[in-house]
Amino acid sequence: MAWIYLSIAIVFEIGFALGTNATQGFTRLWPSVFTLLSAAGGIFTLSLALKTLDVGVGYTIWTGIGSIGTVILGALIYKEKITPAKLGSFAAIIGGVVLLKVAAGI
Repeated sequence: MAWIYLSIAIVFEIGFALGTNATQGFTRLWPSVFTLLSAAGGIFTLSLALKTLDVGVGYTIWTGIGSIGTVILGALIYKEKITPAKLGSFAAIIGGVVLLKVAAGI
């Protein structure tokens, strides 16, 4: 169940990051409401996942995969460029997540 909670937390994390951009400095009401609810949902579901997972593993996966999702969706939604440096960073994050899972015996 912890991995399901962590997956949900990652979706909230991506929504939070993308929503923050849409708030225009928290001057737009509905994007701001969405962003705050996403932040709360992400922290809540992460806390449920961390009842079982080690905090180092859970938090790192949450931020790492959330970052990758944010960059990919940022490129699709906001037309941000994905550069070779970003692709290399994706590979490093994914490699780190795999190594964390192996090291944790998951």
